Amino acid sequence: MALTPGTKLGPYEILSAAGAGGMGEVYRAKDTRLDRTVAIKVLPEHLSADPEAKQRFEREAKAISSINHPNLCILHDIGDQSGIDYLVMEYLDGESLASRLNKGPLPVDQVLRYGIDICEGLGKAHASGITHRDLKPGNIMLTKSGAKLMDFGLAKMSTPAINQPASGMTATLSSPAAGSQPLTAQGSMVGTFQYMSPEQVEGKEADARSDIFALGAVLFEMATGKRAFEGKTPASVIAAVLERDPAPISSLQPMSPPALDMLVRTCMAKNPDERWQTAHDVKLQLKQMQMMGSQISSGVVAVPHRKSKDKLAWGIAVGMALIAILALAHSLTLGSKPTRVLRTQLNFPENLKLNLIGDFAGPIALSPDGTKIVFSAEVNNKTTLFVQSMDSFSPQPIPGTENGTFPFWSPDSRSLAFFSGGKMRRVELNGGPALTIADAPLPRGGSWGKNGDIIFTPSVSTGIWMVPASGGQAKEIIKLDTTVYTSCRWPSFMPDGKHFVYLAANHNSPQSPEMGIFFASVDGSQNTKLVHSLSSALFTAGNLLYQQDAVLMAQPLDPGSGKFTGDSFVVSDKVHNDMVVWHGLFTTADDGMLVFQPGSRNSENNIQWLDRSGKMVDTVAEHEYFYMLRIAPDGKRFAAVTITGGSKGVVWLYDLAKKSRSRITFDDISFANLAWSPDGAQLAYNGFTNGIQDSFIYTKPVSGAGEQKILLGQDSGKTI
Repeated sequence: MALTPGTKLGPYEILSAAGAGGMGEVYRAKDTRLDRTVAIKVLPEHLSADPEAKQRFEREAKAISSINHPNLCILHDIGDQSGIDYLVMEYLDGESLASRLNKGPLPVDQVLRYGIDICEGLGKAHASGITHRDLKPGNIMLTKSGAKLMDFGLAKMSTPAINQPASGMTATLSSPAAGSQPLTAQGSMVGTFQYMSPEQVEGKEADARSDIFALGAVLFEMATGKRAFEGKTPASVIAAVLERDPAPISSLQPMSPPALDMLVRTCMAKNPDERWQTAHDVKLQLKQMQMMGSQISSGVVAVPHRKSKDKLAWGIAVGMALIAILALAHSLTLGSKPTRVLRTQLNFPENLKLNLIGDFAGPIALSPDGTKIVFSAEVNNKTTLFVQSMDSFSPQPIPGTENGTFPFWSPDSRSLAFFSGGKMRRVELNGGPALTIADAPLPRGGSWGKNGDIIFTPSVSTGIWMVPASGGQAKEIIKLDTTVYTSCRWPSFMPDGKHFVYLAANHNSPQSPEMGIFFASVDGSQNTKLVHSLSSALFTAGNLLYQQDAVLMAQPLDPGSGKFTGDSFVVSDKVHNDMVVWHGLFTTADDGMLVFQPGSRNSENNIQWLDRSGKMVDTVAEHEYFYMLRIAPDGKRFAAVTITGGSKGVVWLYDLAKKSRSRITFDDISFANLAWSPDGAQLAYNGFTNGIQDSFIYTKPVSGAGEQKILLGQDSGKTI
C-alpha cells in the first residue's frame, strides 16, 4: 500500500513518492526533529511478512550503517511502525545514472570523474567486508558532489550467517518489453542479469571481483550508452555474460581513449583471477587517464593471428601509457590456445614522473626472461632508473643509476647497462656500485650479447662500437659513412651474439632510400640493408620487428644469414615512435613477449597552465608534438619546440595573456634546446645545419624586431 503525503513514520513525515528500488518503495520525507529532508525506503507490505525479504532489508541496514563515505548513501535511522519496516537515508538531490543514460552516453571526462567516485565508494564497501552484488546504473545517483552508491539490498557481508542466497524469493524471468528496465532475478542468482558476473550467473560465490565485473559493465554503458550484454530473453542475456565479450568501446565511440577499452575489458574478464582485483586498481587507472586528458593514447590494440604454415611463438603485451602501464601478454602458437596469460599494472606514486622520450630518456626495456622491466623516472626533481617485476606493483629505484638513460639488459636478466655522465655503465641488480665500461658522450643505445660483448653508439654522429661488458678497449665495428648518413644508432644483438641490427639515419633526408634498418656482423663481414624505417628495430621469436611510421611490422628473419624467410605482417598500426631520437617505444623478451606504447608516430599532446595548488587554469596549446618548453622570466610567456615533418624542430613563442603564438624560427633546419635571456627579451637555441654534424647556438629577439644571430658556431669563427 502506497503511503500518502502527510503520513507519519515516527518523527518522519512523508512528502512525496520518490521511486522504487529492488527491495522497497522510496519516499521523500521530512525529519521533523532536525528539519531536514531525508529519503525513506519502505519494505512493501507483501514482503514484510516474508522472513527472507525482511532479512535482506535488515541486511541493507547493517551493510550501509557500518560504513560512512562521501560516495555512499548515508543511513540515518531504521524503524518500524504498525508492521511497516523502513530505512531513513540521506536524500540525494540529483538523478540516477540510469535516468541520465536514457539521454545517451556520457562525455569521457564525466565517465572518468564518476567512475572514480564509484570506485571510491565501492572500495570503501569492500574494505568493510561488503560485496554489493547489484551494482548497476539504477543504484548510482549523480549529484552535484559526485556519484553515490545506494541500494545495498543484495549486499553480502563477510559473515557466514548471511552468505546464503534468498532462494525463497520469486525470480522474474519473463521477457521484457522494449525499453524496459534490465531483467532482475531475485533467487539463487542475486543481482541484475546485464551486470552480473559469470560466477553469479552460475550460482557460485560472489566476492569483490564480482562487483568489479559489474563496474566494467557500468563503465561500458556510461561510455557507449549501450549495455555491455543484451538479449531478448533472460536466457540470451545470461548466455552473453557467460560466452561473449562486448564490442570494443572504441568501435561504438571512436573518440574514446583506447586505455578505457583496456580497463573495461579487464574488469569484465570471464575468469575472476584475470580481472582487476580491487576497485582501488581501477580507480588508479581512471585517475591516470583523467590526469593525461586528451593525451590518452594507451589501450588494447587488436593484433590479428598470422595465417601461415609456420608456427609462430608470439607475445603480445599492450596498453603502455606515459603514466600508467598495462601489459597483457600471450605466448601464442598458431592453432593452439594461449599457453600463458600475464597481466600487470604499474601503479606509480603520484610524485613519480616517467621519462620515456627525448635525448636523455629511459624508455621501458623488458628483461630477456620477461620477468622485469626497467625505465627512467623522476622523483622529487631527481631522475634515476627504476626496476619492477611483472608480478609486482612497486617500482624500485636502482642505486647508482642517477640520470641514467637508454637502459638495456644482460642476457641473463641479472644486470643492466645504461648511460650517464658521458659514460656507459653497468650495475648488478642484486647490489653493488655502478661500474664504468666506456666513454659515451651523447649515446644512442646499446645491446648486450650472449658472448659477453656490448655494442653501442657512443655519440649521435658516430658509428657502432663494441666493448667487453667487463670493460676494456672499445673498437669501432661499423664506421659511419658521412657522405650518406649522419648517425648509426640503436644496435640490437641477434641471439647468436655475432650478428645485430641497427638504424642508419640521415637527418638531412629522412625519406631517402638509403635510410633504414641494417643487418651486420661484429667481424665486419656483413652489413646489408633490410628495410626502410625511421625507427629502431628488434629481433624476437624468429621475427624482425620494425616500424613504418606508426605501424609496427614483423617479418620472419633468419638471424644467422639476415635473410627474410616470409612475408611481413602488421602487429599494430598505432605504436608510438619517438621522432626526437628515432626510437620506437616497444620492447621484447626472448620468448616473444612484447610491450609497446600505442600512439601515433608523434603522439599529440596539450600544454595546460596550472596554479600553485595544481588546479588547471587553462589549456594554452593543443594537439601538437611538443618537444621542449621554457617559461619566460616574467611568467607570462613560454617558448616551445614543436616537431614537424621528419624530425625538424620549430621554435614558437606563446603569450598566455593574449592566448596567441608567433613563430620564431623559419630556416629549413632543426632547432632545439631553449634558453631565455634574464630580461626575457631574447631566446637562445641550438640549430643543426647538417643533420647533427654542425651545431650552432643562435639568439633572436622575441619582439620580432631583430634578426637571428649566430652566437657560437663555425660562421662566427668559434666552435662549440
